[in-house]
Amino acid sequence: MPSSIARPAALAVAGLIAILPLSMVSCSAAQKAIDCGNTAVRITGDLADVTSAYGNASNDSAAAGKALQKLKNDLDQVGRNSKNTDVAKAVADLQKQADKVQQAVDKKEVPDLKPLGDAAGNLTSVCTG
Repeated sequence: MPSSIARPAALAVAGLIAILPLSMVSCSAAQKAIDCGNTAVRITGDLADVTSAYGNASNDSAAAGKALQKLKNDLDQVGRNSKNTDVAKAVADLQKQADKVQQAVDKKEVPDLKPLGDAAGNLTSVCTG
């Protein structure tokens, strides 16, 4: 009788061993999707605010500075909380571009927002790839 119980138990354990790596991959993919979804929502709004604020910078330069600072703060938080290295690298690139925009503003120059948009596009590619 014990051998008839041991065989199904051994098969069940073998099945779990075969399935666990697949579930870990699924969890990893799910975590990346969650990271990307949270990042996308936060960053998309911030980028829209930055673009809008710098489009109207002559009207309200303080709003432009606040929008950029909010983007940088959110990027810092997202970068610290991301568990996916590809997402973290894309966020770091986006931070670098935000810093360049800030440097231009500090020099009283009109910032080039295209590299910032390109870095955001890269983040989107990482998240969807």
